Amino acid sequence: LSGDAYHMTAPHPEGLGAYLCMKDAVEDSGLSLKDIHHINTHGTSTPVGDVVEPKAIVDLFGEQAYKININSTKSMTGHLLGGAGAIEAIATLLTVKHDIVPPTINHFTDDPQIDNRLNFTFGQAVEREVQAALSNTFGFGGHNASIIFKKFKK
Repeated sequence: LSGDAYHMTAPHPEGLGAYLCMKDAVEDSGLSLKDIHHINTHGTSTPVGDVVEPKAIVDLFGEQAYKININSTKSMTGHLLGGAGAIEAIATLLTVKHDIVPPTINHFTDDPQIDNRLNFTFGQAVEREVQAALSNTFGFGGHNASIIFKKFKK
């Protein structure tokens, strides 16, 4: 969790709140950055938010960011407001369980401000091993939450 309180309706332009939140989640999990195979972004399809979250991902993960499958569940569900984080957590859990990364649908035009080297999962699901995944929920006023799920090993 983090609370950057940068602006009532806009994230910090450098993605500081998102960066700190994801960093804390990884550190708290005891995993390394290389253990994360999938990120379910907050991804609201807004010009402000959709630019800073990928920037924060690259800033945190470095070159590893380009190996992670990235999607946005909201492309399929819409923004469920208070329920969005819960639905996205469920989708992320199912990704870890079934090793299938759901797609971001309805994506037609790349934003030139977003690093297109990132492994966005556009159009169709991707089967891949997902040992651990990160789900982000970033809200108005700088309320940020990131949670990590990993496979249970007996």
